[in-house]
Amino acid sequence: MELHDVWFVLIAVLWIGYFFLEGFDFGVGVLTKLLARNRTEKRVLINTIGPVWDGNEVWLLTAGGATFAAFPEWYATLFSGFYLPLLIILVCLIVRGVAFEYRAKRPEENWQRNWEEAIFWSSLIPAFLWGVAFGNIVRGVKIDADMEYVGNFWNLLNVYSILGGLVTLTLFTFHGTVFTALKTVGDIRTRARDLAVKLGLGTALLALAFLIWTQVDKGDGWSLVAMLIAAVALVGAIGAIRIGREGWSFALSGVAIAAAVAMLFLTLFPNVMPSSLDPAWNLTVTNASSSPYTLKIMTWCAAIATPLVLLYQSWTYWVFRKRIGTQHIADAAH
Repeated sequence: MELHDVWFVLIAVLWIGYFFLEGFDFGVGVLTKLLARNRTEKRVLINTIGPVWDGNEVWLLTAGGATFAAFPEWYATLFSGFYLPLLIILVCLIVRGVAFEYRAKRPEENWQRNWEEAIFWSSLIPAFLWGVAFGNIVRGVKIDADMEYVGNFWNLLNVYSILGGLVTLTLFTFHGTVFTALKTVGDIRTRARDLAVKLGLGTALLALAFLIWTQVDKGDGWSLVAMLIAAVALVGAIGAIRIGREGWSFALSGVAIAAAVAMLFLTLFPNVMPSSLDPAWNLTVTNASSSPYTLKIMTWCAAIATPLVLLYQSWTYWVFRKRIGTQHIADAAH
């Protein structure tokens, strides 16, 4: 296996890690409207992800940086062609981070309500747009012989990519609902379980439609295996949360996300960004990659840094592993 193939796999792993981790905290952000009944319950939801949300975003930064260094042509075409949706995602992530930090800085109800509104929308919009973006990457976009995107924003809004956006939005919300049930106690935990079952059924229908469409259009034997794993894991997650096994349900929903993302990358390889104009103009792991020397240096750096990142992030989750409920929220609003 060549180094550019290795880095394609590593970038896929980074996106799997990002969607697994950021997926549930996007979902929790959406739940601040769907599940929370009052200000205290919103604070419970926010506190479940408070210690970890910023660490989860490290995976996105690493995936973007790795793409820039390992596949500069892919990075350039992707970020220029998808400029507007990626800019919207970036603005949402900035607003979301500020909202988490500033929500409790002042005691006024309007101040806190506005930041909570920002948390909801800045969680929902990226959760949808990531599916739209990856749907277009897999489907193929208008790339010319110079490796440049020659379409426009409206070309990115098609039935397949919008279905992909609905899948990521519902899947992340389901994942977040299971995480909420795993991390809370009392009435909010019970309602999270019930909501997860309802969300899970809708998510399963959308996800199966999207994955089957992808398999029929682009798939092979390996992607079929990944699709089946994703489907079985998602159904298992719904069944587990229904009987109150939150830990198993969260693990299985994570497997479903991982297998679904793996399937998308399997349908891409050896392409990284197909051209809908001419297959000869596809960006591949070969024509979009950096030099072997650059990839070699990156491999050594990744081998040293990755275990350290995994260790400190695992330690963070271990430290903040306990459940919380409304009884743990202080009466003071500020």
